[in-house]
Amino acid sequence: MATLSLSSPGLSSAVNRHRVAAVHIHPSLRVNCSANTNSSVSTSKENSCQFKELKNVACGVLAVLALTTTSPVIAANQRLPPLSTDPDRCARAFVGNTIGQANGVYDKAIDLRFCDYTNDKTNLKGKSLAAALMSGAKFDGADMSEVVMSKAYAVGASFKGTDFTNAVLDRVNFGKANLQGASFKNTVLSGSTFEEAQLQDVVFEDTIIGYIDLQKLCVNKTISEDSRAELGCRN
Repeated sequence: MATLSLSSPGLSSAVNRHRVAAVHIHPSLRVNCSANTNSSVSTSKENSCQFKELKNVACGVLAVLALTTTSPVIAANQRLPPLSTDPDRCARAFVGNTIGQANGVYDKAIDLRFCDYTNDKTNLKGKSLAAALMSGAKFDGADMSEVVMSKAYAVGASFKGTDFTNAVLDRVNFGKANLQGASFKNTVLSGSTFEEAQLQDVVFEDTIIGYIDLQKLCVNKTISEDSRAELGCRN
């Protein structure tokens, strides 16, 4: 059972009398808030007005809860788009995005799936790859320092020995990716996930990561003892 706690003047007594398990207002209920000189009638009307206001607040709260609980389900059911047929799609990484980075907004989808950027030392550095699709791509030995990857999907990609120095890797999905020997020196890892990723010999020197994200990352048993010490893993 949920209890609403409101601090608005005149509602404290009404809140104490009404606890919300579900909002069900009978269709025939009528609330009349007109003034009346009779004190008992006035009190009754005042209580009715307070209950009406409480009812409106409760309905609003439950509506917000309904929206927030259904949103993750929609996101979970989303599927990746078909592989782009653009013959130059792999070269899009050398241009990057030109619109907002933080929320993965892009002017044109960057589909880098199954592209090969092995040992590329010049074309990827500092690029914005917001919401890029990277699964199955190879970035082994590439210089990706200072890149901005917001909401990128890199499941199953290969980043062996990739340099992510000073990069911003925000909410990137590195699930099942091979990151052996990659460098995250002074890299922001906010909300990124590494489920079943290969993290042997990864450098985490001065990596910027939140406490909750750190706890999830430290669960990965492929992280070497030296890397765990750099991160501050306790388990």
